[in-house]
Formats: sequence, C-alpha cells, structure tokens
Amino acid sequence: MIATALRIVAVTATLGIGIAAASAQSAEPARPQLKTHVTVNANIVRIGDLIDNAGIVADVAIFRAPDLGTTGTVPVAAVVEAVRPHALVGFDTGGATEITVTRAAREIPISEIERSLAEAVSSRFNAGPAADITVTFDRDPRAIQVDPSSRGDIAIARLSYDARSSRFDATLEIPTGATQRGLLRLSGRAYATAEVVMVSHSVDRGAVLRAADLQVERRPRAEVGRDAIVGIERAIGMAARSVIRPGQPLRSADLTRPEIVQRGQMVTLVFEAPGLTLTLRGKATEAGAEGDTVTVLNEQSKRSVQGVVVGPGHVVVSTTVPRFAANLPAAAGTGP
Repeated sequence: MIATALRIVAVTATLGIGIAAASAQSAEPARPQLKTHVTVNANIVRIGDLIDNAGIVADVAIFRAPDLGTTGTVPVAAVVEAVRPHALVGFDTGGATEITVTRAAREIPISEIERSLAEAVSSRFNAGPAADITVTFDRDPRAIQVDPSSRGDIAIARLSYDARSSRFDATLEIPTGATQRGLLRLSGRAYATAEVVMVSHSVDRGAVLRAADLQVERRPRAEVGRDAIVGIERAIGMAARSVIRPGQPLRSADLTRPEIVQRGQMVTLVFEAPGLTLTLRGKATEAGAEGDTVTVLNEQSKRSVQGVVVGPGHVVVSTTVPRFAANLPAAAGTGP
C-alpha cells in the first residue's frame, strides 16, 4: 500500500517537472532576427529597426539614417559590430550580407512649387490667370523631400517681380516637419502664355490639315500675334497656302479653304434662273474653294462664264433675270 503511494507521488513529481520544463520553454524569448529591408522615419537607425526581438536594447541608436526619401545599404558585419557592445550576439542573420535602409519622406513636387508661384504672380502683379502663367527656374530644382509628419502648404514669404523682363526672385516657406518650416529661395521667369496651334511636321502647299498633322503648345503671349490660330478645330480641314514648317504658330494667313475645284478640271456647270435649271459640262480655268467665284469654259461653245463653287466639281451660275427660250442655247451641248 505504501509502495503504491510512493509510486503515485513519484509519477506526480515527474509530471510536475515536465510541465515546469514546458512552461520554461514557452516563456523563453524569441530569438533575435535580422531584417533585410528597413524603412525608418527618423534621422537615426536604432537596433530595433534592424533586428526583430531586440529586447531592451531596441531603442539604442547605432547609425545615421539616409537623407529623406533616399535608400542606403549597411553591411551585416557592420551591424554585428555595432550591436556587440550591447550584449546582443548570436542573432539570426538569415545568410544576408547587407541591409537596405530607406528614409521615409513626403515629396513636394516641383509642379506644386510652380503652381504656388504662378498664383502669387497672378494675384499680386495682375499678370493674368494663374493657369496661363508658365514658371521656369534659373536652376532646375528637384522635388523636395520632407518629413512624413510635415503638414501645411507652401507659402510665399517674399516675392519680387519685373513685368517687363518676367523675372522673379522668391523665398518660399516649406513645411519640413510637424511644426517646422524651412526656407527655399528660387529665381527665374514667370510669363503669361497662350495655347497656339502648330504643325507636327512639314506640310506642303495645298495639303488639307488633319488632326494628326497638328499639335498644341504654350508660347509666351508676347510672341503670339493677334492672328494666331487659337483652337485646333479652327485649323482642321483647312489647306496650307504655302509650305508650313513645324515650330511656328499657325496664323490665319497661313491657311485657306481647301480648293475643291482644280484648274483644268472638268466640272458640272449648273445654270440657274427663275423657273429654269440647265446642267452642262465645262472645264475650270482656275482653281477655287467652296464659295469662290471661278471661270468655267464650255468647250463646245467656247464661251466662258463665271460661277460659284458649291461642292467638289460643281459650279453654279445663277441669275435673278429670266431668260427667254430664244436667248437660250439651242441644245444642252452648246451651253450659255
């Protein structure tokens, strides 16, 4: 009986030891693990940024972070040496040889800076609508990277502008942090522009322009004459008066209505009078666009008449005075 009781106690003790060991294993902290790709928000890199499960040394700074919005690399060997004084050894590197570290940032694009300057020039110097003002810089600035916590818009702290030369000099306030703002000085030109229509390639005389032949660009308003074509739809379907080269704004004088009757072309000549319509064939002695007055030769009668071009190969001769039958040609072939 006593022996049986002792065996029960022994088994219970053994089970207790096993449970305690299992509990000890479950309570053992996870092994530190090296990361291979890291993004940091501060200007320093801490141990915890590079190593998971770093414990009480996670907040210890060991490296300087890359510049805002940029990425750098650090050798794993350098990380091992940096954490050695903090008693963090034997962590799992996963076989990596280097770690990439990216500094998080919020980008302020150049377009936002241009828009702010255009709005300031427009409102302060009455330079026309901001949407029509083009801004160029003496030195091409790059997109500005600021802390992700930065809030607020760009502000114009100082702006000088010469309307005659279109030159400006400005100091901008840029949000760089949650409460911080930095100064950026820029200079360049800000000038009013207008959309102009140009050909995208050389166009021969008489060629009819299609949408594929045209492009729209903005040019300084001072360089755009009053007769410049504004609106691509005004050029489509028109013909070139002479050869047109690319790079120059199209002007009204460059275009004409397309000729739909060619010199020497056989056309249908329609004679119209009150109560009478007579159709003949004739030969155009000059070219003309729709609405133009051209001369047509009746090759049978050898008489020339003038009529208005109303369509491709169609010329109409009209009169409000009726002609008596005795005055009309004896046959359709003789013509007026």
